[in-house]
Amino acid sequence: MPIVRSQPRVIQQLRARDLRVHDTRAEAQLWSAIRNRQLGGWRWRRQVPFGPFILDFLCREAGLVVEVDGGQHAEQMAYDARRTAHLQRSGLRVLRFWNDAVFENRDGVCMMILDACGGERDRGTSMPR
Repeated sequence: MPIVRSQPRVIQQLRARDLRVHDTRAEAQLWSAIRNRQLGGWRWRRQVPFGPFILDFLCREAGLVVEVDGGQHAEQMAYDARRTAHLQRSGLRVLRFWNDAVFENRDGVCMMILDACGGERDRGTSMPR
């Protein structure tokens, strides 16, 4: 079971940048569907440093984190549970999807994300960048 350790901010930012460049196929597929406010007008960021973690996707406006998990997460469920609890204590909600769900039903995953965000945003009232 991995121990959660905080890293210096600069190291964490470099790691997040590297994860954006070398994203997984599932993350790339989901990102292509949610980037640029394509999903209901919500603004998403990817590979975001947050405390001791780097989040796959974060929508600050909706207070929602989306994690796309590969097979290694089946072996680290206790770690993921601690991570989710930490994020929830910080006021964020967390959705987790297996890679296979993104590959086999990306539209369904997007609909679940949109529903968790609260549906379509009124494009005229979107938050400034």
